[in-house]
Amino acid sequence: MNVEKSHRMKARTFSDVFALQPERYAWLLGAGASASSGIPTGYDMITDFKARIFCRENKLSPKQIDATDPLWAQRIARFFATQNILPPPGDPSEYARAFEVYLPTEADRRRYIDDKVSLGRPSFAHKVLGALLVSGKTPCVFTTNFDSVIETAATLARHHGDANNGKDLTVSAIDDRDRALRVVEEGTWPLLVKLHGDFRSVELKNTEAELARQDAALRNVLVDCAQRFGLIVMGYSGRDASVMAALESVLEEAHPYPAGIYWCTPFPSQLLPAVSAFLKRAAAAGVTVHVIEAATFDEFAGDLNEVVTFSDALADFVGAPTSASAPHAMPMPMPRSEARETPVLRCTALPLGALPAEARCFRLATEISLTEIRKALRAARARVIVARAARDYAAIGSDADLLAALAAYGPELVGTVALNPQGDSWARGLIYDALIYALCNRRPLMRRLHRNGHSILVHAGRPEDSAEVVARRKQALAPLSEAYGSAVSGRDPGLKWDFAEGIEVRLDQADGRWWCVFDPMTHLEVPVYEVPRHDGNGTHRVMAPADREKAANWRRERWVRRYNKQWGPMLDAWSSLLAGPTGRCQPFHLSDGDGINPTLDIGFKTAWSRPSHTHPSFR
Repeated sequence: MNVEKSHRMKARTFSDVFALQPERYAWLLGAGASASSGIPTGYDMITDFKARIFCRENKLSPKQIDATDPLWAQRIARFFATQNILPPPGDPSEYARAFEVYLPTEADRRRYIDDKVSLGRPSFAHKVLGALLVSGKTPCVFTTNFDSVIETAATLARHHGDANNGKDLTVSAIDDRDRALRVVEEGTWPLLVKLHGDFRSVELKNTEAELARQDAALRNVLVDCAQRFGLIVMGYSGRDASVMAALESVLEEAHPYPAGIYWCTPFPSQLLPAVSAFLKRAAAAGVTVHVIEAATFDEFAGDLNEVVTFSDALADFVGAPTSASAPHAMPMPMPRSEARETPVLRCTALPLGALPAEARCFRLATEISLTEIRKALRAARARVIVARAARDYAAIGSDADLLAALAAYGPELVGTVALNPQGDSWARGLIYDALIYALCNRRPLMRRLHRNGHSILVHAGRPEDSAEVVARRKQALAPLSEAYGSAVSGRDPGLKWDFAEGIEVRLDQADGRWWCVFDPMTHLEVPVYEVPRHDGNGTHRVMAPADREKAANWRRERWVRRYNKQWGPMLDAWSSLLAGPTGRCQPFHLSDGDGINPTLDIGFKTAWSRPSHTHPSFR
C-alpha cells in the first residue's frame, strides 16, 4: 500500500476538520517547524557539520568555502563518498553521527546548540500555536527541538489574551520529567514536552547513542497522550529511532491515535522509509492516516488560523507583525526614475476600481465546516459565495438563497462585515471569487474555481440552446475568434477531446491599486478514469500517462506559432470581453434588496510597463 498517494490530504481540507474539535489533537514538532523562526533546520546543521569536518580533514579555513555553493557542495559530497567517516546521505543517523564527529564532547555540542537557538524568535506559526495552547484548543505539544520559541509564543499569547480565562503552559524536559507526569495524571493541560531536552538542560540528546535512548518517563507520557488524542506531525523527519519506536509502540495499545495521524511534509513522496513503514502499519491497525503536503509551518498555521476562532485579543496577537527573522512578503515600490522610451511592454492586467467594501455576515446554530456549507449551497443552486470570517461567516449574494440552502443548520443574518483584502486573506479570497463570478455573469464564459487559482473558459453552449442564444453567443465571441484565427471551442478531430480557449485569472495589487491579471491558455478535456485506491477503500480519478503526454503535445503545437502579432489582438479581444460594454459587472443577477451584490469596475485597457499606461497614446 502506498500511503503517500492513497492517504494524501490538502492542508485546507484538514483545517476544516481541525476547526471542528481542535482539542482532539496533540502535536509533534521537529526542527523544520523552527525554520521560519531563524533557527537552522536539521538539514542546515548537517550541511554545516559536513563543511566543517571537510575543512578540518583537508586543513582548510571555513572562511575559504561556501557550503551552499553547488561546486563546493559537490566537492564535499565527493569527499565523504570516498571516506568512511559518516553514514550515506539520507541515513536516519546522519545528523547524530555528523554532530558527534564534528564536536566529540557534550559541552561543545551544548555551546553549539545554545548559539543556534539564540537566533530564534517566534514566527507566525508559533504565535498561532501559542494561541491554541493558552486558549485550551491544543492540549499538548511534543518537540525534539531545544529552542524556547513555543513557550515564548505561549507566554506572549497569555499576556495578550484574556488574563482570567487563559491557560498557563507547563514545560517539561529531561531534567524535570515529573511535571509532564503530573499534568497527564491531573489533566491540567496545556503541556509542552521537550523529548531531547531544553537548551538549558544538563542532559541533551544529540549523538547516535543518546538518541537511541529515549527517556522512559517522557516516552510514557508520549505513549499515554497518543492514546487520548490524534497526532499532527510537523517539521519532523523521523530520523531518531527512539521517538519512532515510541510512536510505533502506541499501535500495540487498544486505542491508538483515536483522532488519527496527520503527517505534514513539503514532499510527500520523499518520506523516510521508517516513516512510510510506520504510517502503513498505523493504517493497517485501523488508524486514520493522512499525509498533508505543507510547504512550511507558517503556511499550514495560516490555513488553521483562517478557520479557528480565537478571542479578539488573541486574534489581534496572532495577526500582529512578527519579529522573526524570516521576512514576510512586502509590497515593493514601483520604479519612478526616467527610463528609455523603448521597449514598452504590455501587461496582461486590467485595472480594477474600488473593490467591494462589505459582505453579509451570518452565523449557524449548528456548526459545520466551510466545505459542507459550500456543498449545501451548490446542491441548492444558491446564488451565494461564502468565506470564513474569524468567528462568523461572510457571504456575497442572495440572502434568501443563503437562508433556504442552509435552513437545516439554523442560519442567522447578523448585519455586514467589512472587507479588507490587504489585511485579511479570507476577504481577499471572497473578493477573488466574486470577481470570477462577475466576469462570467451574462457573458458566454464559464468559471472554474480551484484552490490553487481560478480560470475562465469560453462556454461552448448546450445542445438545448435556442437559435437566438446561439446567435447571441456567436456574436459576443466573434472578436475572440477573429483574434485567434480559429475556433475558440469545439472538439479536436484527431484526439476527439473537447477544448476551449480560456484564461487563468488572479487578483493582484501593484502600483497602489488592484488588478485583474489574466493569462491566456487552452483547456483540453482529457479523459479521467475511476480506479481502485491502493488501500482498497473506494476509487479515485486519474489521468492516463499517455493521455497526459498527448495533451501536452497538443497544447504545445497549438501555441507554438502564436507570436506578438497574434498576442496583441488576443489581449484586445479578452479585455473587451471581460470589461463588457460598460466596464461594470456584478456576481449575480438579483432583485433590489436581496442581499449584497457589489458592482465591480474593470478597465478596458491593459497595463503597460510605463507609468503612463492610461495615457491616450497607449490606447
